[in-house]
Amino acid sequence: MTEIATNQQQTPSAAVDYDIESTVLERYQEGARQQQPSLCCPTEYDGNYTEILPQEIIDKDYGCGDPTRYVSEGETVIDLGSGAGKNCYILAQKVGKSGKIIGVDFNDEMLTLARKYQGEMADKLGYANTKFVKGKIQDLKLPLDRLQTWLQVNPVASVDQIGEYEAQCDRLRQTEPLIADDSADVVISNCVLNLVRPQDKKQLFGEIFRVLKRGGRAVISDIVCDEDPTPKIINDPDLWSGCIAGAFREDLFLKMFEDAGFYGVEILQRQETPWQIIDGVEFRSMTVRAYKGKEGVCLERKQSLVYKGPWKQVVDDDGHVFCRGERMAVCDKTYNIMTSCCSPYSQDVIGIEPYENIPLEEAAEFNCKTKAVRHARETKGSEYNLTETSSNDCCSPGECC
Repeated sequence: MTEIATNQQQTPSAAVDYDIESTVLERYQEGARQQQPSLCCPTEYDGNYTEILPQEIIDKDYGCGDPTRYVSEGETVIDLGSGAGKNCYILAQKVGKSGKIIGVDFNDEMLTLARKYQGEMADKLGYANTKFVKGKIQDLKLPLDRLQTWLQVNPVASVDQIGEYEAQCDRLRQTEPLIADDSADVVISNCVLNLVRPQDKKQLFGEIFRVLKRGGRAVISDIVCDEDPTPKIINDPDLWSGCIAGAFREDLFLKMFEDAGFYGVEILQRQETPWQIIDGVEFRSMTVRAYKGKEGVCLERKQSLVYKGPWKQVVDDDGHVFCRGERMAVCDKTYNIMTSCCSPYSQDVIGIEPYENIPLEEAAEFNCKTKAVRHARETKGSEYNLTETSSNDCCSPGECC
C-alpha cells in the first residue's frame, strides 16, 4: 500500500550528494553566456512592456510566470533573482519615474548582462530608476560586493580567520545592509525561490517579510509540484538547477508564507496543464500573492465587519470567524486590514464604523480570539433614540405600493 504524505513538512527524502548552490550557479552562468530554452516555462507577459527591451535580455531570461502585472505606479520593488533584468526593466516602465526597482542576484555574469543595458534603457524611458545588486536572496542584509572588497584585504587562510570573516559579515549586515528593513512596497520573484537550498527556505521567506513595508506584498511566481519529489528527482543536479528538484509542494508553498507572518495569501494563477511530469509527479507554474501587516496590538473601537457571502462562514489568517450577513466584532487593526482599498478582502466585506468615534489613544485592548457578533446598539450607542421618517411617499398618486 502506498503511503501518501499530506501534512508533513517538505524536506528531501534522500541525502543530496552534490552542492546545490554551485550546481545552480554554474547552470545560470552558462545561461548568461548562451540561451538555455530548457530553463523556461512558457509565459505571456501583460501589455507591451517587452517591446523596448534588448533582444539579448529577452533571450536569456528564465521564468515561469508574470509577477510584474501586479505592480503599480510609484512603488518600490525588489526582484529576487533578477537574472538578465527582464522583469526589472518591465517594472521600470510600470512604476514610472517616481518608482524604484532593485534587482538582486548572486550570479556575476547575469548581473553584468543586466547592468550592460542600464544606460540604454534609461535613454529610452527618459529616467533611470533601476539598479542591480549582488546578494543571496535568503540573506538580503549581506552586501556581497562590500564583503568581497574586505576579503581582498583580509583573505581567509586559517581556521582562526574564519571567525574574523563571520564577524565582518555580521558587522556589514548591521551597518551596511544590502536591503533595509521595511523598505519595499512589493517583492517579486520569477522561478527562483525553488533554487534555494531546503535548509535556507525558511530564512528566505523571513527575509521577504523583513524587507517589505507594513501593508506591502509579495508576488511570487514559482514551480510547484502536486506531491513530494522522489529521491531520484532530488538527487539529480540537472533537475535541481532546472527548477524541478527544489519545487515547492503546492500546499506547503502557501503555508511558507503563512508561517512567515503573511496574511491574505492567495493563488493568482495556477498553470492547468503541467509543465513537466517526472516519475508521476506533476510540476507546474503558480503565482501567489501575500501581504504584510497583521502584526501589532488589537484595540477596541466598536467596529464591525459583515461578510457578504457566498460561503456560510469564512476564517482569516488570525482565526477570526466571519459569519455571512452577521455584524462581527473586530479590532481596529483587523478592520483596517479588511476594508483598505488595497486589501484582498475589501470586495467581500462591508465595514461598519461606530456612530461616535473612539480615538486610538482612548481605545481599550480587544480580545480578537472570540467569535463575537456585535449588536447594532454597540455601533449606534446605548443612548441612540433617533426617529426619522422619509418626507417622500414611496408610491406616486394612483399607484399601488
